[in-house]
Formats: sequence, C-alpha cells, structure tokens
Amino acid sequence: MALDELRALLARHARADGATAIDGVLISKVEQPTPPSASTTGTVMALVAQGAKRLALGDRVYEYRAGQYLVASVDLPVTGHFVDPSSEEPALGFGLRLLPEDVADVLLQSGFTPDPRARTAAMGIAVSDASPELLDAVVRMVRLLDSPRDIRVLAPLVRREILWRLTTGDQGPIVRQLGLPNSNFSHVARAVHWIRDNYAASFRVEDVARLAGMSTSAFHRNFQAVTAMSPIQFQKHIRLQEARLILAGRPGDVTAVSHSVGYDSASQFSREYRRLFGVSPSQDARRLHGAAPDPALPVP
Repeated sequence: MALDELRALLARHARADGATAIDGVLISKVEQPTPPSASTTGTVMALVAQGAKRLALGDRVYEYRAGQYLVASVDLPVTGHFVDPSSEEPALGFGLRLLPEDVADVLLQSGFTPDPRARTAAMGIAVSDASPELLDAVVRMVRLLDSPRDIRVLAPLVRREILWRLTTGDQGPIVRQLGLPNSNFSHVARAVHWIRDNYAASFRVEDVARLAGMSTSAFHRNFQAVTAMSPIQFQKHIRLQEARLILAGRPGDVTAVSHSVGYDSASQFSREYRRLFGVSPSQDARRLHGAAPDPALPVP
C-alpha cells in the first residue's frame, strides 16, 4: 500500500532540519506534542502520511490527517501544531515547495486557458484527500532518496507529475492560480509581498490596492478570499509573528520590540499578542529565550 511505504520512507529519511537531498522536498517527523506555534506556510503542498496537523488561519481552522494534503498558493501567517504525536507513532509528513514558474510551465504545456469570467481569486489554502495517483508520485519522489545518482535526472520528472496531479485535482484552482501571472490572485500576491516587506509601516488600503493594480472594492474582495483576512488583519498577524521572533532573542525589551514592529501603543501590542499566542509578550519571551521558535518549515 502506497501510504505504508511512504511512512517507512519518511521515517527513514527524516532529518532534524527537515531538508532532503532533493531540492524543494521536505520531510517532517515529530515525536512529541508541542504547543501551537506561529509560522508562515510558504507556497507548498504538504501531505500527511501519519498523524494529523491542525492549522488556524484567521478564524478558519484546517485539520488534515494521513492520506490528506494541504496546498497553499500564497505565503500566509498561520498557527499550527501536530495533534498528539508520540515516539511510538510519530507524525510524518512530506512537503514540496510550489514555484510559480514550475506551475506556469505545466499549465503552458497542458494548454490550460483561464476562465475570463472568474472575478474573484480562489482561497489561498485548502485541504483534500490525496488521490492514488498523487500518492504514487510522492512515494516515487521520496524513493529517489535511496538512489542518489538518480535524483538529478528523475526528480524533475516526478516533480512535474506531482504538479500535474495537483493542478488537475480537487484543489486545482488554488494551485493553478499560482502560475497565472495576470490573474486576480497574482495582484493579491503582489500586495501580500508588499505588506510582508513593509509590515512595520502604516498604510492606506486604497494605496495598496493601487499598487496591486485593482480597485479598492475588488482588492478587498479578492484579498479576503485568498487570505481569509482583511489587509489590516494580515499586517497585524505578520507584525506579531515578527515580534515573537525578536522577543526570543530580546526577552527583556517588550516595549522596544512593540515599537520596532509598528505598534505605537505597548498596551495594544500586549493585548493583541495575548489574543494570538495565548500568553503575554513578557511570559512568552521568557519561555522562548534560549530556545528560539521553531523555524516554521513549510511542511505538514
């Protein structure tokens, strides 16, 4: 059975840093429960082979289990954790980074034509059951780790097959929009990148909409559809995640950190930090000091 073989392969090849000898392929193995942690998804397909993972994006919660996969077509701020892993039954997952140029090449070769009537971008993240064909391709990709000399030639071919299974699968619209350079999604992605790069700066939504090449109303509609958040809520999540990373190294400087990520009010920062992470900034900083937050690899 493909899932059984995938579990054995992932358990054998898992490394602490999640990396593998195949570019863009990541493996996760988690043997003990951890509290929910904030991270960003990256653009990724993440498949669970054993166990389950739960992610929260805004007010939406996604849970995917063995034999299911998540796709993210934009880099989104999420909070997540594996559900009850153990040393006897660790959580095992496979991740594949999705590059826009690779998706675009598959679409070009397939002759795909986007629907001009589509007015709103698809959600940027979703969960589905993996088809037998997708599972088979993932198994063959991980199996290449047992034959290093085959990786350079065969890994690009299997990667292309996985992308084809994704673009034609249940979540095809989400994956396809990653490779469409002039779609509503690409305009939202441009805005997402700008907000991430300028998270500490105040902005007017109208100005970011103009930067994205959309009317304000269309921008609001599409941004909410892709990210499940308003632009201001998205910025808030990025600010708080950046603050958490800084606090891991500077636990005694909460007020300065709040200002550095764009907050004028330290009390507002503390309220919003507690709402997102469940503890105050000072409590979280003490816990994190000397043990920085997880690197947030975009794997299941």
